[in-house]
Amino acid sequence: MTAPEFLNLAVMISFGVVAVSQIMAMIRLVIGPNTGDRILALDTMVVNAIGLIVLLGIWQGTRLYFEAALIIAMLGFVSTVAYARFVLRGDIIE
Repeated sequence: MTAPEFLNLAVMISFGVVAVSQIMAMIRLVIGPNTGDRILALDTMVVNAIGLIVLLGIWQGTRLYFEAALIIAMLGFVSTVAYARFVLRGDIIE
């Protein structure tokens, strides 16, 4: 097996694993027993989406997707912190 074939196989397997992880996080989001589980599921879904975007960038061989992944990572972190503060305190800005 040559290196490009091995890379394509590894990326396809990784796509499948991350997609299954995304589906499992979505299930936790829907049936989560409390709000904390739902917040963690949303954060996990953001991380999985970043992983899918990076894998797409590797598969297509372009750097544009990596920049998009960085922007989504920053927005995901800020939104998770804001939502958690809202749930805990009822107010985002003090």
